[in-house]
Amino acid sequence: MQSTRLAKLLEFLSNDPHDPFVLYALATEYNNSNDVEKAFEYYLKLTQDHPDYVGTYYHLGKLYEKEQQKDAALEIYQKGMSVARNKRDMHAFSELQGAYNSAAGLDYEDD
Repeated sequence: MQSTRLAKLLEFLSNDPHDPFVLYALATEYNNSNDVEKAFEYYLKLTQDHPDYVGTYYHLGKLYEKEQQKDAALEIYQKGMSVARNKRDMHAFSELQGAYNSAAGLDYEDD
């Protein structure tokens, strides 16, 4: 089933190689199948070609964390927070800030 989904996404990409949703879906599909190299390739393409695609930053940051690249994760979360703030997407901003705080060891417990 997964290879069918991947094949369909690659077909969509060939029809529209600049569609950010297809790039995001491919990155996520590769990430879910543990193809880290391809996941990074598509997430990074999104940050370069579609820097306003806010959802990218959270998942790319988590992938960096998974790969033990904390500094890169923190940097991506910060970029994502800036993009989310500029787009006035406070939900995404909050999620990115939470991920940043967690990665930076700044988790605060509620009193």
